[in-house]
Amino acid sequence: MSKGKKIFFASDFHLGYDGKFSGKYREKIIVKWLNSIEKEIEALYLMGDIFDYWFEYKEVVPRGFTLLLGKLHDLRLKGIPVFIFTGNHDMWLFDYLEKEMDISIIRKPVIKVFNNKKFFLAHGDGLGKVPLLDKIMKMAFSNRVLQWMFARIHPNTGIAIMKFFSNLSRNSHSVYEKEFNPEKEFLVGFAESYLAKDASIDYFVFGHRHIPVQYKLSNGKSFMINLGDWIENFTYGVFDGEHFSINKSLKFKV
Repeated sequence: MSKGKKIFFASDFHLGYDGKFSGKYREKIIVKWLNSIEKEIEALYLMGDIFDYWFEYKEVVPRGFTLLLGKLHDLRLKGIPVFIFTGNHDMWLFDYLEKEMDISIIRKPVIKVFNNKKFFLAHGDGLGKVPLLDKIMKMAFSNRVLQWMFARIHPNTGIAIMKFFSNLSRNSHSVYEKEFNPEKEFLVGFAESYLAKDASIDYFVFGHRHIPVQYKLSNGKSFMINLGDWIENFTYGVFDGEHFSINKSLKFKV
C-alpha cells in the first residue's frame, strides 16, 4: 500500500429505496463522503446492494443514480481502483459499469492480501445457514434462462417487478436477528467454519446484514466484520495497512 493511503469498504447503499432517509438524500451524503476521503483512497470496495434494484437491458439501464455513478467514474479517471460486488438486490449488474466506467464487478467471494493481511471479501448472501426463500430467490435470479426471459419484458414493467422482489427480499430478512448475536449470526458461523479449513484469514468482510460490527473469532486473531448500511447507519470500513476499523460518516448537510 502507498504511504498515507487506505483501503475503504462500504456496503448496502440500497439506492432507489426510500427508508428513514430518502434515496436521493442518502446518495448526496455518499458522494460527499467519497469527496472527503478521495485523497486517502488506495482502493474502494463497494460490497454489494449498492442499488436496491438493477437490471441491464441491452440498450437500457435503470434511471437515476447519476450522482454516485458520476463520482465513481471520476475516481476511475483519477486512477483509483473501484470494485463493486453484486449483492442479492443488484445481482443483475452485468457489463455496463465495466465497459462504460472501467469498474470491476465481482460476483463471487474473493480473497485479497493487503500488507500481508489476508481478507475474505463477499457480500454475504448465500453463505452459511440462510432462509430458504433467500436461497430460492438467489438460484432463480442467477438462472441465465430466466434472465433472458426477463430481458424480453418492457423496462417499465420490469423495473416494477424488480421493486416488488426487492421489497419481498427485504421482508424475508425479518427472520434474521435484529441485534448482533454471535451465537446465532450465520456469517459468524460461516467464518468459523471457513477458518477450520483455512486458518490464515485475518479479516472476513461482509455487507448484507446492515449491522455494523467487528467481532473477534474463536482463534483469537481473526475478525468477522459487517460493514453496516447507508440506510440508517452510514458506516464504512477502512484498512490503514495495519488495522481495520469501522467508522461512521459525517452526516453532511445537503
